[in-house]
Amino acid sequence: MMTVARPRGVDDLAILRAATEVMGRVGPAGLTLAAVAREVGLVPATLTQRFGSKRGLLLALADRSVEDAGARIAQVRAAHGSALGALSELVTETMAGMATPERFANHLAFLCMDLTDPQLRERALAVHRAQTRAVVELLAEAVAAGELRAGTDPAALARTVQAVAAGTGMHWALEGEGDLGRRLRHELDAVLSPHLPARPPRPEEAASAGAA
Repeated sequence: MMTVARPRGVDDLAILRAATEVMGRVGPAGLTLAAVAREVGLVPATLTQRFGSKRGLLLALADRSVEDAGARIAQVRAAHGSALGALSELVTETMAGMATPERFANHLAFLCMDLTDPQLRERALAVHRAQTRAVVELLAEAVAAGELRAGTDPAALARTVQAVAAGTGMHWALEGEGDLGRRLRHELDAVLSPHLPARPPRPEEAASAGAA
């Protein structure tokens, strides 16, 4: 007997995007297939057929995050002539969905879940490693282009950049002040500042030094 393909109506990518939105809004306890189905105008049974369960949806979302990581990194790099400009966008975009402390807390709760689930942790680690490679490569490009001092260790500086980015998110969420993206860019500038090449003195500075 011939099988007729079932019309999908809403594609999986739209569902996964809706799941990300619901995750930020309600956290692990509130994320259900029914909540995601409402977000995209489907019945929960449709999501059950496609993903099997809430965990199946989370695994599909994690797989998509792994696939998207490399492509998005390439897009960010292609959009900037400056390696440090691309780095700034990459760091801030990583937390772009965390516009409020509550959303930050909800996404952090999902990360805690990832750390206790071997399959989810494997996927989260793959995304982290892709981002780490991108940060190292951008810093190496910045050194080669003279945006950073010669002799700067891209791998060591990348670890500091990522640690500061994660810590900045925590401080911002606790303090609840200002814009996270602006805060991240400010802290990134502070981390990179000691590694910037020496700036030639301005004419007025040189004249002042000569007069002294």
